[in-house]
This record gives sequence, structure tokens and C-alpha cells, in this order.
Amino acid sequence: MTDNPLFYVTLFACLAVLAVLLVGVGGFARGGEFNRKYANKIMRLRLLLQFIAVILIVATVYFAGRG
Repeated sequence: MTDNPLFYVTLFACLAVLAVLLVGVGGFARGGEFNRKYANKIMRLRLLLQFIAVILIVATVYFAGRG
């Protein structure tokens, strides 16, 4: 499974979701101007990245099952 390049793209997408999630949680915890200015944008970015990651996960499982 790790010989499939799509696996690494999927892994990268999942790590990107994790990074954006941690930035959002950190900004929410600290509050202040950063949270007021960027909280909504970070949430939208996280949702977009999650959508991409789910599509890639499904594609990885599909192609791994065929080969």
C-alpha cells in the first residue's frame, strides 16, 4: 500500500487538516484579535481540506482494492 503514490498525497492531506485544526484550536484558546479576524477563515479552510482528504482517502482505498 505504501508503494502507491496516492497514499503519500492522502497522508499529506490528512497532515494538512491536522495542522489547520491545531492552528484553529490554538487561536480559539488564545482568543483576542487573531481569533476574531481569522477564526471563520480557518474553519472554512479546514472544511475544504477535510473534503479533499476524504475524497483522497476514498480514492486510495478504491485503487488499493483494485490492484
